[in-house]
Amino acid sequence: MKRRSYRTISEINVTNLVDVVLVLLIVFMISAPLLQSGIEIELPQTTYVEEESGQGIVVTVMAKDSLGIFIGTGMADDIYTGPVRFEEMLKDYLNKQQNKSVYLRADKNVRWEFMIDIIAKIKRQGVSELGLVTAPYEGPFNK
Repeated sequence: MKRRSYRTISEINVTNLVDVVLVLLIVFMISAPLLQSGIEIELPQTTYVEEESGQGIVVTVMAKDSLGIFIGTGMADDIYTGPVRFEEMLKDYLNKQQNKSVYLRADKNVRWEFMIDIIAKIKRQGVSELGLVTAPYEGPFNK
């Protein structure tokens, strides 16, 4: 009886590796815009919208169930605070950051008196560059 000898194959099967890489690529392509969108708010609409916003701290004011303020970079690492502790939290955040410019995003349903108070608290911290983030009109300007 003749004995069979098996030879080891030392080649890498690239087909399975390519399949896994393509699936990961598709997952990252779908999930990347979701991670960058930040906190969902309805911005007020204006005729002039600055296309390029620079690097800086993003303060987001929400008015869904109750007033909430997020301080951060506009990504997933934002710090949540209420109106009472906002100035203290902003001061701590500004002390940790190199860039002292602030971009203020606010839901269009936030009361104007509250927004003036938030702007005053930001200016009290010595912020010289304060930008207001808005959205462009989606239809013709008739408001």
